[in-house]
Amino acid sequence: MKRQVSYQWRLREIMAEHGMFTATDLARPLAERGIALSSVQVWRLVTQSPERLSLPVLAALCDIFECTPTDLIATRAENAAPRRTATGETGGSADGVVPLRPKRARIDPNGG
Repeated sequence: MKRQVSYQWRLREIMAEHGMFTATDLARPLAERGIALSSVQVWRLVTQSPERLSLPVLAALCDIFECTPTDLIATRAENAAPRRTATGETGGSADGVVPLRPKRARIDPNGG
């Protein structure tokens, strides 16, 4: 069974709890910790869920807000529903054996 994993980036919530409401509020504390990001990069960090995040940035955020990575990133994992085939079956039986499919017929032009 496949697992579907997802995450929720909670930086805005953590910022609001600490009285920060704009990306510019976060730029100076990051710079004080040696994180050199442009204003656009800070804005993206605040307003969007990052696909990639460097560990120095994560460590700086944890230091700024006195929190752990778990506070900033809420993860969820759940079993994925099996995919359905065109016949409405679910890609195999419980023992992992895939049902047999008929072979395409070949016509022998010589009648054999």
